[in-house]
Amino acid sequence: MRRYIPVLTIAGSDSSGGAGIQADIKTMSAIGCYGMSAITALTAQNTVGVGAIEGVSPMMVKAQIDAVFADISPAAVKTGMLFSAPIVEAVAEVLGHHCVKNLVVDPVMVSTSGKRLIADDAVEAMRRTLFPMLTLITPNRNESEALTGCDDPRRQAEELRRQGCANVLVKGGDSDAVDFKTDMLLTADGDWIELKADAVDTPNTHGTGCTLSSAIACYMAIGYSLPRAVEMGKLFVTRALRSGAKVTTGKGHGPVDHFFSPRKLKIT
Repeated sequence: MRRYIPVLTIAGSDSSGGAGIQADIKTMSAIGCYGMSAITALTAQNTVGVGAIEGVSPMMVKAQIDAVFADISPAAVKTGMLFSAPIVEAVAEVLGHHCVKNLVVDPVMVSTSGKRLIADDAVEAMRRTLFPMLTLITPNRNESEALTGCDDPRRQAEELRRQGCANVLVKGGDSDAVDFKTDMLLTADGDWIELKADAVDTPNTHGTGCTLSSAIACYMAIGYSLPRAVEMGKLFVTRALRSGAKVTTGKGHGPVDHFFSPRKLKIT
């Protein structure tokens, strides 16, 4: 029997559909991978802001992940909003048990509207448990500064490598640059790769970080090298931003257009 290419997202739910689990599944589907999910938290949010957050029990988070691995072992996994230290520890334990491969960690800490999405002790738990097993971490400028205490992208990447992250992508999409948005990738081999993309003039940036990490996980699952997967993921986000730039969805930061060029599910 032939098979689809399964990818698992472990993240929070966005009731407005622009970020979190919903953005991840849309991205995976658009690229042609079979999306699966383990929900860590429920949020009541829209394009204007986050009104309420409620975490899922760590036991239930583990049960979701175990159920997926028992039947449809993912070719890649991405994590997004993990909410609390017990959830982080549960996720790390179950992923370690299943010897996860191609793990992309998006250390979601603050929403586009500025709402704090993770407890302080969860950050330390992430450093201790998830950093040593991840393939790639994808913090934005603010998350990188919070995780490292410095504001220079190269120093941030180097510090995250010292904290145990194998490969580090420091995103520049939230910078003030008006011509290009530049991401910096530091690989496990010590190579620096600078990735530039045209800046897109749009308020519709809700869920871009979720979309990027999901896209990278998909391209790794398909079989691309990590640097190539990062390059293609960045291109996917740029095209999604450009396609949805002039579409109004809600009163705040609208979503990108995940389905600017959808693919059929890939079969191996």
